[in-house]
Amino acid sequence: QVQLVESGGGLVEPGGSLTLSCATRGFDVDVYAMGWFRQAPGEDREQISCIFGFGHNGRTEFDNSVKGRFAVSRDKATNTLYLQMNNVRPEDSALYYCATAGDGSTCYGARWWGQGAQVTVAS
Repeated sequence: QVQLVESGGGLVEPGGSLTLSCATRGFDVDVYAMGWFRQAPGEDREQISCIFGFGHNGRTEFDNSVKGRFAVSRDKATNTLYLQMNNVRPEDSALYYCATAGDGSTCYGARWWGQGAQVTVAS
C-alpha cells in the first residue's frame, strides 16, 4: 500500500529557509518519479519539481518560479523525499504536496498524494 506523509511545514520569514519531508511507504523512493506540488488559496495546484527514478537518470526538473532557490533530494535508507526551500518569498506560501504516479519516467498523472504541508512566508 502506497502512502505519502508530508511534514516540516510552518511559518518562515521572507529570505529564510525551510525543509519539507515526504515519508513514503509501499515503494522504494528512488524508483518512482516523485513530484512536489503546491496550491495557494484561490489558485490552481501547480507542479514545482519532479525528480525522476534512478532508471531515468534520477535528474530533477524545476518550475521557473523556484529554480535556483529550491532543491530536491531523497534518502533511500529512510524512503524519504525532501524539498529544501531557500530564499523563500511571500508568493511561495501554499499547501505543499508530494505525489507520485508510480512511474519512474514521469510525474504526470500522479495518483498517490500526501495530505499536504502548509508553508506560510511572512514577516
